[in-house]
Amino acid sequence: RWVLSLECKGSRNFMGALRRALEVDFRDKDQHKSQGLYLLTTGIPDQETHTISAYVAEACRGFDLQLHVCLFSVAEGTDSSGIIPARYASPTDTANAFKEIVQAAGGRFHWFGEAGIFESDDITSIISEMEKAKNYSQKCAFLVESLKQRS
Repeated sequence: RWVLSLECKGSRNFMGALRRALEVDFRDKDQHKSQGLYLLTTGIPDQETHTISAYVAEACRGFDLQLHVCLFSVAEGTDSSGIIPARYASPTDTANAFKEIVQAAGGRFHWFGEAGIFESDDITSIISEMEKAKNYSQKCAFLVESLKQRS
């Protein structure tokens, strides 16, 4: 809700923004059953991953708040602005950093780009459930067949 009132300004301080969201804008967080914070990003945070992971693990402890990350990978060479990020990492290193942060926060990670979905915890979970259902169905079919053969 507060995002709609924001304007583009300020710094690239990831921890500062995260602290503001968790410590200021979630003042009444303990009054809600479940909350999620979604980070939409195209690059790696400007602070070290272990520092952010430790912070979100502590900040999310004690109530049901998850930090979810949607990482959009832009094709290399498409940034014509010439702005060099404060901290650079390859797309894979960036994804790995956010996966670590998301795990510390009990959230979900989604990585996509112009070519499609590279990785998504939700899709992985759905595929896992489908595999379990398929295996269960095969076991049931085997049991039915074995019972038929006994009769």
